[in-house]
Amino acid sequence: MNEPRSTLIPPSTVRFERLLPGPLERVWAYLTESEKRATWLAGGEWELRLGGRIEMHVDNARLTDDPPPPAPGACGKKVVEGRITRFEPLRALGHTWNWEGGQTEVLYELAPKGKDVLLTIHHRLPDDRDLKVGVSSGWVLHTGILLDLLNGVKPRPFHATQQRLKKEYEAAL
Repeated sequence: MNEPRSTLIPPSTVRFERLLPGPLERVWAYLTESEKRATWLAGGEWELRLGGRIEMHVDNARLTDDPPPPAPGACGKKVVEGRITRFEPLRALGHTWNWEGGQTEVLYELAPKGKDVLLTIHHRLPDDRDLKVGVSSGWVLHTGILLDLLNGVKPRPFHATQQRLKKEYEAAL
């Protein structure tokens, strides 16, 4: 599979782009509606306004039917919280994302490209190599699942794809 690559903007911002089938309103719905977001990233309610509270229910095992790796905690469920930092409907959505190691900030930008939509993600992180590897490979994987869903095909296997991508990014970073 020839996936788009995440790039690192020094010291610690991951930038990623993926072209998705439109229309723009459908892609926006997959970012903002809990039930749709839960199919590719994480469910949970968001107060869609500047300063609004977000809650993300992460459960990667729900995204796939391939078996998880034997590593303990590989499929753990968790709830992460944050706040909306930018809200421009159908154009841009930013939020903080509180990790165990500190706070990060994600910005999703949407731009129409004919019938398609270019999704650009900027994820500002603490300066931690393992976190950069996980986030870089994670956005490739999660948006790949979103692409599959928008194309009406069975989503790619989560765990096998995650293991492959993490190895690639560990070698590249």
